[in-house]
Amino acid sequence: MQNKILIIGASGQIGTELTLKLRQIFGKENVVASDIRNGNYEVMDSGPFEILDVTNKDDILKVVQKHQIKQVYLMAAMLSAIAEKKPKNAWELNMDSLFNILDLAKDKIINRIFWPSSIAVFGPSSPKQNTPQETIMNPTTVYGISKLAGENWCAYYQNKFGVDVRSIRYPGIISYKTNPGGGTTDYAVEIFYGALQNRNYTCFLKEDAYLPMMYMDDAIDATINLMQEEKIEKYTSYNVSAISFSPKEIAQEIKKHIPEFEINYKPDSRQGIAESWPQSIDDQQARKDWSWKHQFELPELVKTMLQGLHYTIK
Repeated sequence: MQNKILIIGASGQIGTELTLKLRQIFGKENVVASDIRNGNYEVMDSGPFEILDVTNKDDILKVVQKHQIKQVYLMAAMLSAIAEKKPKNAWELNMDSLFNILDLAKDKIINRIFWPSSIAVFGPSSPKQNTPQETIMNPTTVYGISKLAGENWCAYYQNKFGVDVRSIRYPGIISYKTNPGGGTTDYAVEIFYGALQNRNYTCFLKEDAYLPMMYMDDAIDATINLMQEEKIEKYTSYNVSAISFSPKEIAQEIKKHIPEFEINYKPDSRQGIAESWPQSIDDQQARKDWSWKHQFELPELVKTMLQGLHYTIK
């Protein structure tokens, strides 16, 4: 019998596509989507949907009991750029939601959790190139601080109470199906809209701001594959990586398809955030422990994004 799944934050950038893929694999009746408000019509129309405030523990319990949920994907969070403007709200949302779900697992009401971490857990003292699984982590953003604290709390609940919680440190995620949610890597989605609609784009990062990135399909595959593993022995949150590039490099790849495309640079506060993050990630532990591998390199990513958005924005 398939364990029923609840996705919290199902209308977000990753949550939307994760919901649809899980319903495709396990059946729509086994995957309950939820968010704090009505969201993506595909998510709402393709299976059960609940309005849910993840900071309200009683409401979560009601939904879990109503649908007999056994696995939870906690995708709700306030991302890096927005969190810097609302630090207290970001901390409360990102941490209270995690405690609510961890406590459900501690009380044996659910049996497995996915909780996303981020490359934002790293900081200025972390190695910039091939940042290892275990290294110095001194985040300088509210988002990164909350994610590092969350990793430690997940490890605590795992060691103290035997909670089965799985996690990935996501890099920047790129997709044409859903809009980004206020992060520092959002330029890598916005640039395609600029290229197709206006033939130009003004980037909020410098031209040489290298950051780890990943196409959405790879991120979804990594998430589901990790949750399908029978048992994870050691790491609460895994480094995963696919490609790293700069705004200049992705612009050059776009110009191969749209020769008249031009990019300008007007760095803002997000440049400082980018400079505190890794430029590339060492994810050998994930590749060894659960056979993680990515599919999309930069040329395939750019081609797929342009083709997908060509029909979306017309």
